[in-house]
Amino acid sequence: MARDESSRTVYSSAQGRICPNCGRPAASCLCRSSPRAPRGDGVVRVRREVQGRHGKTVTTISGIPLPKDALRALASELKRRCGTGGSAKEGVIEIQGDHRDVLVAELAARGFVVKLAGG
Repeated sequence: MARDESSRTVYSSAQGRICPNCGRPAASCLCRSSPRAPRGDGVVRVRREVQGRHGKTVTTISGIPLPKDALRALASELKRRCGTGGSAKEGVIEIQGDHRDVLVAELAARGFVVKLAGG
């Protein structure tokens, strides 16, 4: 008997959440184990932000089509290249300071389509 979309199990009190795609418990889901790149328009945007950071300048990089682990590795390499700190969270890399020119050149050399965003 084929599984009907309206009668699929999404929660079981014995197992917890059930993946709607593979039908396994969420902790052992097969379809989420493969890393997926976030969707976007394929353009990496580099911008300088100050607002909401107590006057400190931060360069943010968004739109990089990489999975979470590869994004963290790229952030680490870019931080080393700029000689400063930063972080990678929610698909955005933040680098402390204004390093737009260095980052645009580095990302373009790695094959990304890069644009400066903001004013």
